[in-house]
Amino acid sequence: MSYLPQELIRKKRDGLALEADEIKFLIKGLTGQSVKAEQISAFAMAVYFNDLTMAERVALTEAMRDSGDVLDWSDLPGPALDKHSSGGVGDNVSLMLAPLVAACGGYVPMISGRGLGHTGGTLDKFDAIPGYQTSPDNALFRKTVREIGCAIIGQTANLAPADKLIYGIRDVTATVESEAMITASILSKKLAAGLSALVLDVKCGNGAFMATEAEALGLANSLGTVANGAGLPTLALVTDMNQPLADAAGNAVEVQNAVDFLTRARPMPRLERVVLSLSAEMLVLGGLYSDTEAASAALQNVWENGQAAEVFERMVTALGGPSDFISAAATHLPVAPIIRDVFAKGSGTVSQIKTRDIGLAVIGLGGGRTTPEDRLDYSVGFSALAGIGDMADQQTPIGRVHAGSQAHAEAAVAALQACYETGGDVEDKPVILHRLGPDDFAPGQQVL
Repeated sequence: MSYLPQELIRKKRDGLALEADEIKFLIKGLTGQSVKAEQISAFAMAVYFNDLTMAERVALTEAMRDSGDVLDWSDLPGPALDKHSSGGVGDNVSLMLAPLVAACGGYVPMISGRGLGHTGGTLDKFDAIPGYQTSPDNALFRKTVREIGCAIIGQTANLAPADKLIYGIRDVTATVESEAMITASILSKKLAAGLSALVLDVKCGNGAFMATEAEALGLANSLGTVANGAGLPTLALVTDMNQPLADAAGNAVEVQNAVDFLTRARPMPRLERVVLSLSAEMLVLGGLYSDTEAASAALQNVWENGQAAEVFERMVTALGGPSDFISAAATHLPVAPIIRDVFAKGSGTVSQIKTRDIGLAVIGLGGGRTTPEDRLDYSVGFSALAGIGDMADQQTPIGRVHAGSQAHAEAAVAALQACYETGGDVEDKPVILHRLGPDDFAPGQQVL
């Protein structure tokens, strides 16, 4: 059946529910170029203001999933497992989680995205590694997953292509925070990836798309209800994003942080808690371990003995990167011409951080996009970022800026200083706020 796109946009603009066939028409039209990007932009804004019912979310997820291929990993000798984050600043969890899980017997065919809004993108981080192919052909992707245990790549042309188009539109139209659109975007890719189990990291706080715990729990419930209803075992952790998760924000600097984590170069307690908790949940949900205690012990072992770092290096090499990346990351990653310490305007204990603004400052340095076509400077960003509860004074920096020019450096110094407050009350907030297992989601029929 054929529809007029503008009439469907009008219908959603006026707060009415769309039928499944109407949503499928819009998505099919986008991929077939009969529905224009500006029309989908208007649709996304209408959804942002008027939301989608659960039935509409299901239809949108289904249409985006079916816009391309659906992968089949049934030939693997173990479960195909994955994790997805709703986005944050300094969130490089995937880089460590995938090799950790693979070293414990899981298979992680991770389809990742690029930066969205103020948050960094996993693919942008891997693009900082010389030679690494974020868009390999399907044969290389499957070979890497089978032989090494994990591969982190971008969407292929035929995997949920509608989502790839809509993702770019949302990024530049201020519609990224829509719970319904986030649900469809995440799950269309994950369902198309042919997974055995999925773990979600739903961020909340001033550096997340979901600012409050209530909003984060709403998104977690939306994702979990649709995913489990589709027959994909899924659980979610709601985690704090009121400060950068890693002590770095940018592309090359976050990759270096991940290498430091995998090689245990220095302690990173908040990051460790999130990485190992998500990894343990994946292993249990995939049936590889009976409980998170046993899974955590296995993860600790492969982390301490270097197996996880070895898996990461082998993945990098298999996908075109340097064969000595773990031992020589600093020589392979791009380095900004200007690196400067940044000191807080005041002194005392760091009490608050404007995390979203740090992400925006990375964009200002050239490390993120304002339009889908923007080219990135992978060398820029911030490292050695102080966390809440750390001391800051004129001898102890709150971070280090990596910039491409003196002007960019000066602007980034001022921006980072404005992000930090010192001397106030410090809230001792855990990094993992909630856990929602499959039994915690709204029961329902098989929806997909």
